[in-house]
Amino acid sequence: MIDLHLHTYYSDGSLSPFTLVKMAKERGASVIAVTDHDGIDGLEEAIQAGKELGVNVIPGIEFSAQLSDFLDSFPCFMHLLGYGFDIRNKELGKEVKEILEKRRERNEKLLSALRKRGYFLEKEDFQVYPQQTYIGKPNFARALLKQGYIRELKDAFQPGEFLEAPEIKAIHRIKIDVKKAISLIEKAGGISVLAHPMKISYKGKNQPDQAGFFERLESLLLCLKKSGLRGMECYYSRHLPYETERLLALADQFGLVVSAGSDFHGPEFDENLKIGTFMVDVNKERLDWTKTL
Repeated sequence: MIDLHLHTYYSDGSLSPFTLVKMAKERGASVIAVTDHDGIDGLEEAIQAGKELGVNVIPGIEFSAQLSDFLDSFPCFMHLLGYGFDIRNKELGKEVKEILEKRRERNEKLLSALRKRGYFLEKEDFQVYPQQTYIGKPNFARALLKQGYIRELKDAFQPGEFLEAPEIKAIHRIKIDVKKAISLIEKAGGISVLAHPMKISYKGKNQPDQAGFFERLESLLLCLKKSGLRGMECYYSRHLPYETERLLALADQFGLVVSAGSDFHGPEFDENLKIGTFMVDVNKERLDWTKTL
């Protein structure tokens, strides 16, 4: 079993790196990647846990990124995964710190907007572990749950409500340019992989069922491949079978390595989503590239 898309409480997951690796071990995973959002603080702990428990832990990261002036001069928003890089790379570390500061600024605006809607949250409500620095929207969801504004975490993401209210969704933070993210990962000795392609947003909307989606994705891949993109997450916990097949065909077309990930954040977010939700043979499903990381 392999799972290359997992989150700890160093971003918006709920488990410590050690607990996450232990859970992966119990699930039968032999190779995993910890890919916290815009951060690398939990990687050293995860790698050490992997050594102790006999799990190959690949260092990873998930950048929230954008490509400005895509088709018809509209921006395209996506997530980019990085694997196998030097976790002590200075340039990468500097960029991560700058992104964290931009996130702090965004979070202050979110707090203010939520208070105007009558949801009074304190910074203590977001604390999952000591010295926590990262706060993402799932952390806001946990804070809303802690204060009794919602009954379940998923309630925070109901259309038009709480974090999905129009004035809340309108609060964005500046995302890293995807070409810059690819370059940073490459210079740190890693490889870049496009995450969950069916979630790519174009013109501010995610429309995987709309005609022309795969044609736009093909144009995007052509652009990103020229910038150094090495792979694509074709196996994903929420991809439909026909979507996986289309993505595998595109990976072949562009000579991209294939990745597989659950996007697991913790059992309380989705009790049906498990580490390694899908069974993928590392040797048969073009995932043997992970053995070199």
